[in-house]
Amino acid sequence: MSELIIKNLHVSIEDKEILKGLNLVIKPGEIHAIMGPNGTGKSTLAYSLMGHPSYEVTEGEIIFGGEDMLEMAPDERSRAGMFLAFQYPVSIPGVTVANFLRTALNARRRAENPEDKGISILEFRKMLKEKMDLLKMDHAFAGRYLNEGFSGGEKKRAEILQMATLKPKIAVLDETDSGLDIDALRIVSEGVNALSGDD
Repeated sequence: MSELIIKNLHVSIEDKEILKGLNLVIKPGEIHAIMGPNGTGKSTLAYSLMGHPSYEVTEGEIIFGGEDMLEMAPDERSRAGMFLAFQYPVSIPGVTVANFLRTALNARRRAENPEDKGISILEFRKMLKEKMDLLKMDHAFAGRYLNEGFSGGEKKRAEILQMATLKPKIAVLDETDSGLDIDALRIVSEGVNALSGDD
């Protein structure tokens, strides 16, 4: 995992300043929880880290692994090892969970090594089943369209499955507990805890 350094970060949405000089350093192995009432900028920080175009960084720096994230497009940030689990994940009809994850994993692998031919289907299936077992997910889940008709808990588990598959260097979880019943919350939190020490 690489160090994340945020210096004097100012972020605006539609000319309204939301973040006003945020400073934060997250070292490898650390887990941080940012808490506060609605509207204080938690999601704004998450989206700014990933380069969402609606969030304008007007001042400051985001350095991750020694690289200036503000100079990178969102997909480049992802390939650099950043991951965002959305508060409200979107549906992608026609794209199965398995196909989405294999495509994303191969993009990450090729970013690290352009000669990489990608993970074989058999190797991917084996790895995906192991991750799904860790998260107590039915294997049939992999054949469903991403977030299409998913319950709130299923959407959050799908996000954690993405994190487990992609093994990012740093993960930002935007209110992953939002809308979960106690059983789904337990499963998701156990999965996050198991992954936090995963190499």
